[in-house]
Amino acid sequence: MTERIEQVLNERVRPYLRGHGGEVEIASLEDGVLRVRLLGQCSNCPSATFTTEQLIQEEVCQAVPEVKQVVLIQEVSEDLLEQARAILRGNRGGQA
Repeated sequence: MTERIEQVLNERVRPYLRGHGGEVEIASLEDGVLRVRLLGQCSNCPSATFTTEQLIQEEVCQAVPEVKQVVLIQEVSEDLLEQARAILRGNRGGQA
């Protein structure tokens, strides 16, 4: 089933996301719930939830009826956390 989902993502979802500097990856699939992460410019976009519901879920559920729901995993990447730490250290006069 994951191969079918990847095919839908490749053909119907990724071209749109890439046009906006983004990407999508499958995190998990369990009991008809597909969990995905948006990457790149789409990762923390204010429209990420809308993109998931209106684009990804609609396309995947239509093509792969076993998938009942698509859930967006929103996390702060370790890279972004490290950038924030560096900024905070710089604002404290170099103290960690």
